[in-house]
Amino acid sequence: MSDLCVGRVVIVTGAGRGIGREHALSLARHGAKVVVNDLGGNVDGTGDDTSPAEDVVAEIRGAGGEAVANGDSVSDWHGAERLINTAVETFGDLHGVVNNAGILRDRMLANMTEEEWDAVISVHLKGTFAPSRWAAAYWRERVKTGAPVSGRIINTTSVSGIYGNPGQTNYGAAKAGIAAFTTIAALELARYGVTVNAVAPVALTRMTEGLGRAPETDAEREQRAPRWIAPIVTWLASKESAGVTGRVFEASGSVLAIAEGWRRGPRVDPVDDPEALGAIVEALLATTRPNTGMDGEPGSWPQPQS
Repeated sequence: MSDLCVGRVVIVTGAGRGIGREHALSLARHGAKVVVNDLGGNVDGTGDDTSPAEDVVAEIRGAGGEAVANGDSVSDWHGAERLINTAVETFGDLHGVVNNAGILRDRMLANMTEEEWDAVISVHLKGTFAPSRWAAAYWRERVKTGAPVSGRIINTTSVSGIYGNPGQTNYGAAKAGIAAFTTIAALELARYGVTVNAVAPVALTRMTEGLGRAPETDAEREQRAPRWIAPIVTWLASKESAGVTGRVFEASGSVLAIAEGWRRGPRVDPVDDPEALGAIVEALLATTRPNTGMDGEPGSWPQPQS
């Protein structure tokens, strides 16, 4: 066990399986006391089962670490409050929240239902906001009493949100919202000694195994193993990351990168005649970098039908 996160108390949501499980195990290996949150639902968010969270806690304790399970829903306002209280009441403090819980209800826009939209937005976007809000309030109160604060919020965005992926308007919108939430919360919470960053993972899990081409070789499967996401999350949860905030990291078995956000590109003076805009927009687009593909690199982009 290393001392990178010794003495730190960290919550990981959706930590019963997949990427969240890897986060929890890695944090514990590096000395953190971990609250393993998982509702234990299916990929689409239905059902509940506390055993995955309890299994991760048992694994951490078996290796000599400290952990406690929590089965509250992160999208429930009072459940999120109980989650924060679980950390403080069990371990005496809170130093980090890793917002990882998520579900999928993929559908093309023309066929998507209101319920499919609402469910995904609730778990991902509200499920990031609610635990973060209660954690922020806790840290603010500690600052008011003169207590030292070294807080970390680490959110989970996605390349589907920051770059775009057909069939995921609900999921992508939530994940893009989380990226924006990250940068704004970073600005707000800096005064309290709290950093806020996000990670866009690419890994083969229950949620992603039906998306895209399945890995065909052992090397491909290893490259998409969820364990590759945990190192950057563990480091971001540590004291060492104090100078890093408002950033979105891409992490996978093939790359660790920082995604660069929206920036103003080519520009002209204001135009008050819409009939003149055709040629102007064409000229602007000619010098504008194209939208990226899911790999984050400029690539082909479908042209609209005339």
